[in-house]
Amino acid sequence: MKLIFEKSVPGRRALRTGPTDVTTTANIKKNLLRETPAMLPELSELDVVRHFTELSRRNFGIDNNFYPLGSCTMKYNPKVTERIAACPGFADLHPLLPQLRMGRMLTQGALRVIYETDVLLRQITGMAGFTMQPMAGANGELTGMMITAAYHRDRSNKKTTILIPDSGHGTNPASAAVAGYKVVSIPTGKNGVMDFDAFKKSLNDEVAGLMLTCPNTLGLFNPQIKLICDLIHSVDGLTYYDGANLNAIVGKARPGDFGFDIVHLNLHKTFATPHGGGGPGAGPVGVNEKLLEFLPVSIVVKKGDGTYALEYDRPKSIGYIAPFYGNFGVILKAYAYILMLGKEGLSRVAENAVLNANYIKEKLKNHYNLVFDRLCMHECVFSTTKQMAENNIHALDIAKALIDRGFHPPTVYFPIIVKEAMMIEPTETESKETLDAFIDAMIDIAQLAENAPQKLKSAPITTCVSRPDETAAARNLNIASL
Repeated sequence: MKLIFEKSVPGRRALRTGPTDVTTTANIKKNLLRETPAMLPELSELDVVRHFTELSRRNFGIDNNFYPLGSCTMKYNPKVTERIAACPGFADLHPLLPQLRMGRMLTQGALRVIYETDVLLRQITGMAGFTMQPMAGANGELTGMMITAAYHRDRSNKKTTILIPDSGHGTNPASAAVAGYKVVSIPTGKNGVMDFDAFKKSLNDEVAGLMLTCPNTLGLFNPQIKLICDLIHSVDGLTYYDGANLNAIVGKARPGDFGFDIVHLNLHKTFATPHGGGGPGAGPVGVNEKLLEFLPVSIVVKKGDGTYALEYDRPKSIGYIAPFYGNFGVILKAYAYILMLGKEGLSRVAENAVLNANYIKEKLKNHYNLVFDRLCMHECVFSTTKQMAENNIHALDIAKALIDRGFHPPTVYFPIIVKEAMMIEPTETESKETLDAFIDAMIDIAQLAENAPQKLKSAPITTCVSRPDETAAARNLNIASL
């Protein structure tokens, strides 16, 4: 397929406008004007439509087929939330509009959405208040670590260390380090959760807090979570809940009730916005009562007269995390999604997510090495060490073969503590028929790995590109040729 610039024909236009009587460059400094016209492709409207329609056919999305990316919650999301986010009253609202002008309330609808989403998330998590600013999970992590640092500075605590299990999400250590902390990794025990004895040995007065993904990236829930939080609090540390895996417990249990002080949520995983492709996302951060004063500015508050306003007078705030109201469209979709599902619906999210993951686990555990053969939560982790030892078939070969069968591969080689890992998250929205088709494909691939391994080495054979040298592409990146 040619690039759109290669299809360009000089002089061709999708639309020809008449001459304008407006001088468009009069007030622009000369040094900011182009000396030559922009090199844009020249095409008819039909050429453009066909080009991008063809590109869309080459993309894989949740509307095409099953997308079992572990730890990413690539679930179907109702189209009604997209329609709500596209309402002109929200979509066309400029973030610089004043809250009030000449008696007109210009942004009250948006402020109310943010305020009420905050209230809903408090109820779901057991937190005392949220900032809606963070624009992704990692941005939320950093916000949580900055709040942790602000808390300890305010108390004149000499804290240097954040504890993080090696089964946590990969961005956790980076977020703690950017906030100025040294990271101590706690190994995973034989039961698939953080080794409790190793945790206790690492606990001392220099520990500022613990970042915990719960359930962890092995899809397992830590039954000692309340005791762990209590021990962190015994050294005046803070417990941070990485909410990327909230799908497993939403509506069933609240992180605040476990003893967590800070929680970030991925609205783009748990509450309606399709996740993947780099965004969009939203990672609101909630805190308990003792940390409210450190939340970023501004916070939406409800005044006595029933109107909403942005509050900036917060002397101990960590400041701004993101511009304006954060990723407002994602917040709006999450708001609508939560209201549609209600308490019962959110509980069923967790029930079905856990049921689907355990169904896949039981169906495939005789064909692939199940790392921890115990009840999992929303995702399960297999390893292809058996196939690798017998026929040199790796997790990547399994992933490529799934593409030929119409499925997006699961997450491979993560968590990194599992050799040849395949992390599968079916989510709560997939039907039994879809799961069965995926399971059949995985079993068929396992049989091929045993009887005809070379066929897997050449997969995928149905795509435009089969096996690019990904390492060479990363090391010898040539941006100039793009």
